Amino acid sequence: MKLVSKEKLINLQKDPSAIRNICIMAHVDHGKTTLADSLVANNGIISPRMAGKLRYLDSRRDEQERGITMKSSSIALYHVIGKESKEYLINLIDSPGHVDFSSEVSTAVRLCDGAIVVVDVVEGVGPQTKVSLKQAWEENIKIILVLNKLDRLIVEMKLTPLDAYICLIQILEQVNAVMGELFATSVLGKVKTSDDSEAKGINDVYDWSTGLEEEDDSHLYFSPDQGNVIFASAIDGWGFDIRDFAKTFSSKLNIDENLLKKTLWGDYYLHSKSMKILKGAQSKAKKPLFAQLILESIWSVYDTIVTRKEKDKIPKIADRLGIKLTARDLRHTDCKVQLQAVMNQWLPLANSLLDMVCMKLPSPLEICDEKVDRIFNLPNYSPDKLPEEIQSLKSAFKKCSSESVAPVIIFISKMFPVEKKHLPANKQRPLTNEEILKRREQARKMHAEKTSQLTKEGTEDSTTLSEKASVYDNQSGSKDASEEKKEEPVPENDDTFIAFARVYSGTVRKGARLYVLGPKHDPLKALDKYKDGDEVDPLLTLKDLKLNEHVTMGTIDELYMLMGRELEVLEIAFAGNIIGIGGLEEHVLKSATLSSSMGCPAFAETVSSAGDTPILRVAVEPHHPSEMSALVHGLHLLNQADAAVQVLLQESGEHVLATAGEIEINVSEPIVPFRETIVVPPKVDMVNEVIQEQNTAVKKAREEGVDENGLVTMTTPNKRSVLKIKAVPLPESVTDILMKHSDLMKVIETEYDLLMKAGINSSSLKKHVSSLSVEMADAIKEFKSKLEKAFADSGKYWENAERFIWSFGPKRSGPNILLNKIPNAFYFNIWGVYDADTEDVNDQLSSYGSSFVNGFQLATLAGPMCEEPMMGVCFVVEDWNILNAADDPTMDTSTLNQPYGPFSGQLMSAVKEGCRKAFQAQPQRLMAAMYSCSIYVNAEVL
Repeated sequence: MKLVSKEKLINLQKDPSAIRNICIMAHVDHGKTTLADSLVANNGIISPRMAGKLRYLDSRRDEQERGITMKSSSIALYHVIGKESKEYLINLIDSPGHVDFSSEVSTAVRLCDGAIVVVDVVEGVGPQTKVSLKQAWEENIKIILVLNKLDRLIVEMKLTPLDAYICLIQILEQVNAVMGELFATSVLGKVKTSDDSEAKGINDVYDWSTGLEEEDDSHLYFSPDQGNVIFASAIDGWGFDIRDFAKTFSSKLNIDENLLKKTLWGDYYLHSKSMKILKGAQSKAKKPLFAQLILESIWSVYDTIVTRKEKDKIPKIADRLGIKLTARDLRHTDCKVQLQAVMNQWLPLANSLLDMVCMKLPSPLEICDEKVDRIFNLPNYSPDKLPEEIQSLKSAFKKCSSESVAPVIIFISKMFPVEKKHLPANKQRPLTNEEILKRREQARKMHAEKTSQLTKEGTEDSTTLSEKASVYDNQSGSKDASEEKKEEPVPENDDTFIAFARVYSGTVRKGARLYVLGPKHDPLKALDKYKDGDEVDPLLTLKDLKLNEHVTMGTIDELYMLMGRELEVLEIAFAGNIIGIGGLEEHVLKSATLSSSMGCPAFAETVSSAGDTPILRVAVEPHHPSEMSALVHGLHLLNQADAAVQVLLQESGEHVLATAGEIEINVSEPIVPFRETIVVPPKVDMVNEVIQEQNTAVKKAREEGVDENGLVTMTTPNKRSVLKIKAVPLPESVTDILMKHSDLMKVIETEYDLLMKAGINSSSLKKHVSSLSVEMADAIKEFKSKLEKAFADSGKYWENAERFIWSFGPKRSGPNILLNKIPNAFYFNIWGVYDADTEDVNDQLSSYGSSFVNGFQLATLAGPMCEEPMMGVCFVVEDWNILNAADDPTMDTSTLNQPYGPFSGQLMSAVKEGCRKAFQAQPQRLMAAMYSCSIYVNAEVL
């Protein structure tokens, strides 16, 4: 196929129904990039002979050296299908298969509506194959399966067609088993089971089939007769769908084409006498149609050209297959080249695969509701209770409209670095015809002027005059060129970041100003904050943002069409397209959402296959101390470009790196994080001897004003407030529940903050309407009931303790609790429950409640033993009062002229110090992290 013009691709971008956004996923070395090369060659971008050798989408030097894909890269491809010549634009993303680069797969999957999963038929389903299928399932994208490297079954494994058919069946069963497991897990996860053990008899057995029988899984599995499986050899450039052969054999065997589509795969055979297709090939020891008609034909071509190398038969094969070979192909001495020439014309891989992509995978207009709900990240709120502005944005998101009135919604999945000298603006472009004519005219004028000037002087003959004039022209031309080059110097090693993004709604133009919404952006809070017409400061960047601020205003400097190694400049980008955006490096760290409305929710973070946050970290330094600045700059770029990397600067000045993979730098011994906790005072020591005295730390704490029960009394420096607090070890069952529900605790804390703003009294609580969804409200009730049961089972001391929880910590979602036992202050509880029969709310205490909680958060974030977070500790507040308060509790006028600072800060410090002292008054322990490792190997080496 000829190279397609940029203008044609841009025109196709305007029609979302003609767009397919897909990615290629697979285990490492299963043939993704080679397959991508075949598709790229189909567009004339590279030669078909270089497909599989060039690895076009592996544009980095380290990718070419190591022979594996390390970064996701995208390219726009053109394809025509059908008798009506329907045109399609396919945005293809090639993603890595190595586990070290799993975050790149996550960023690719989020931007796509469909995926091509490649499986090596010899290696089978690998660990990353399962991960790829799982990620595609969780992102609700449709999959096409490519069974690759069939040539290995012929040349390397030397299997017969029948044995190869059995091998393919087994591979297909492995893939479908993974899909079935994902389906069952998903269905069973939605089924709610009752925790009421009293209602169940001893002999009751849980029915694991609940929900599975009612669900439709007909669309779930891969089968060639359903048109979602391609058989291929990407390295040899061929591939087919059974429908390709159905058309061929329909005319040859005089059998209905539709019947062949259903029977070419499966337990069917051809009865030679009646020429009818019958079922039961296995039981009757007959060759299945797939092995007899398809595989034997392919095996025959390989046997003739590769195994026996009978070059004289190649023209006959070409005539029988209805293809034409060039004289160069027939003369070639390499049998693999001749094989590729034959197979690429007979069974062109790109045509079969791209046809299936266009027919089977959805367009941006066909995005499913489940994916919208997952990406449009407002799972905690009830849709019907959201503001109209947010509901209209979700509707626009589903429509994928490019109309001028449609709101702009763009998701940036990652930032990738590009050297500035490789940007289109800095590349030398070819001169247009007008520019060439203009320069030629200028040269003629200068030549004529110089010639006439030298003629007037009369010092030299005409030949010399012409030579001198030519020399002058060349010198002046080179001088002009050098001056022009000097005016726009391009730094050679200076990198800039391009955003890898997809437009989900509206159109975006160069120079447009959009809100840049961070991953933690809450549209409800943002709309409330800017409801009076306030605007975001246009000069604000990412580094200028304060705590709980997640919105900046960015300008779209450049728009690019991603073409693998090249970037093509765009003036406008339409909904449904994958694009590159320049000019946002100061506004985006790893990912972000762009929108014309501040009410747009931040998209849900990508699903990572690498698991939870890494617990193993290393401190890094350069080999040569003089290169520290280069290391710091490199870490900054790495932190911005890689979603799986965390770069931290310790108080000690060490640069700490947490990520997956290998790095060639000096690293420290592993830094294993600990957790600090307290335990019930033991009665005997490790050798079962009775403990006579408490440990030194406890004795010291008791000497500093802690009573025998571990109760600490703290007073603020200005003597205005007194609080009493003690530390108690949490029951293990409660700690486990808190560890499993950290996300839920953040939602509860957010709702509590809204209640605090509304004011704590019975009337305000009645007026407050929760915006939480029914599912989230039910989840919170279930969480509370679990805590109630765990506390009830832990003894009389903990009875009804869940009612008095004031806050969770650290970071408002950790495994520690602040328990409120303050007399007549029942309104300090996380559930927002207020007893109207109690005494009036103490306005002094309620004004400084947030300062008290912040002190608790600081204490649990860094314990007194080694500044590590606490775990499994309950701080019980026995009493708290504020003395000599001013009439206006919000304005602490008595401290303005005092050296202690604001009263809120004094209180926060007092609570933090009180918690630390109460912690030290109990037996302390360090908890070490447990390392778990899963090792996957093939059955052959198990």
